[in-house]
Amino acid sequence: MNGCFQVMITEKETALKLVPPTNDGEPIAISELLDYLHTRKIENFDVKRLNAVVSTLKEQQVFSLIPQKISPIDESFMVTVSQDNMEAVARFYPPSTGGTRMDKAEIMDVLHQKKIVYGIEEDTIEKFLQRRQYCTDIVLARGKAPVHGADGKIEYFFNTDLNTRPKRNEDGSVDFFHLNTINHCKQGELLARMTPADMGESGTNLLGEVLKPRDVKNVSLKYGKNITISEDKTEIYSQVNGHVSLVDDKVFVSDVFEVENVGPATGNIESEGSVLVNGNVQTGFSIRAKGNVHVYGVVEGASIVAGGDIIIDRGMNGMGRGRLQAGGSIVTKFLENAVAYSDDYVEANSILHSTVTAKTEINVDGKKGFIMGGFVRAINRVNCRTLGSPMGADTYVEVGVDPEIKSRHQKLQEEILSIQQTIQKNKPILTNAAQKMKSGVQLEDDQMRYIQSLALETKKKQKRYAEVQAEYTGLESILEHKENACICVKDSLYAGTKVTISEATLVVKNTLQYCRLVKDQGDVRVTAL
Repeated sequence: MNGCFQVMITEKETALKLVPPTNDGEPIAISELLDYLHTRKIENFDVKRLNAVVSTLKEQQVFSLIPQKISPIDESFMVTVSQDNMEAVARFYPPSTGGTRMDKAEIMDVLHQKKIVYGIEEDTIEKFLQRRQYCTDIVLARGKAPVHGADGKIEYFFNTDLNTRPKRNEDGSVDFFHLNTINHCKQGELLARMTPADMGESGTNLLGEVLKPRDVKNVSLKYGKNITISEDKTEIYSQVNGHVSLVDDKVFVSDVFEVENVGPATGNIESEGSVLVNGNVQTGFSIRAKGNVHVYGVVEGASIVAGGDIIIDRGMNGMGRGRLQAGGSIVTKFLENAVAYSDDYVEANSILHSTVTAKTEINVDGKKGFIMGGFVRAINRVNCRTLGSPMGADTYVEVGVDPEIKSRHQKLQEEILSIQQTIQKNKPILTNAAQKMKSGVQLEDDQMRYIQSLALETKKKQKRYAEVQAEYTGLESILEHKENACICVKDSLYAGTKVTISEATLVVKNTLQYCRLVKDQGDVRVTAL
């Protein structure tokens, strides 16, 4: 029990009964005692002597304050409310001789005067009234803290971060044959499970104010075809044997289209999923897939467009006609006389007389690792062993953002707007003519020729619009600003190679070894690797 004090009033004097603490109780705080006396207007006593008595108090004793009688002092208490209005702590003081004790109603009235209306612990008040303890902290009211919820989450039961980057062998060669590119799934297999957001629970402070829990983020299962969802909408399952992928937080399941070769026997291939070619892709044919395209053989002068990755185990000789466009990465043994664009990175053993663009980086640092002739562009960096040619083949390498690309981007934007305006202008005329002919109206020869020419023009414009939009989208990705763009050459950088980093350009005058090219203060600077 804490040490405490009580004012004693007689006919001749006003004194203090000082009670020392027991067991592990706290001693009387002289500051608290002086505040109490000052509040009750008891003054002109020997403060120094009182302090000495309190600080050495070992047993109960009476200390004379003033030689006169004062009016009785009733029992009272002081309430301290926490800064967050979540806890009210009371400290009671005993009545003086002749003073009156408080009852429950009076205690409640004081709390209400403090605007405390919630969380009052009446049981604690009852216990105090039965066994009064003074100069002791007693919690009379507690607020209810809000229970904070949790964000919803989705657990995927397949690999969502496939790595198509090839492994490098001990001898420096690159293994293009063992790539983890497809998540296989079976019919009825669990693909994902959603845990809904826990909204939490509101709280209330002592003043009766509602305390809302933190905002939480809801999630939902997004999925495409060949997928079923459970009755409670928290789990999704595959309907077919195929492969599963996660694209922009949406789960897709599709069958992998597998073929031996792409050529006259198959014609052009279009697939909603991934395409697997066990052999070669011949000149003049095309593959369009929303998923990945994996070719185990050689790609000739063909076109491959994939929403995901393109992997070509034995490389591509485009013969000036070959074109690759990947929404993901491009991994191939070599690129020769081809055009390639990747929304991620490009990895090859060699690039020869090709135009190659990557949204992030181009790595040509395998056993051969040369870039010779053509135009190579990446936003972040280009890594290779050999850059350029000792025979003087024109080789251009660009990283960062180029003003010419900005200009081309602007021209494409203007062309897109012009095409849209032409199509919108032609559309009502063609629609009106079609309705007339459907209703039996015979158009005159010159009117029919005009409508036919207008329809042909619209068809050409629509085709051109698709081409321009694809190029515009690619350039828009390139124009996303990237810092620290660089070119790293691990062996030889040959004279005549033209290097551009953002707006800065350098034509290499002398063959260099083991170097790194960066932009520094508006110029291309060559540093040690």
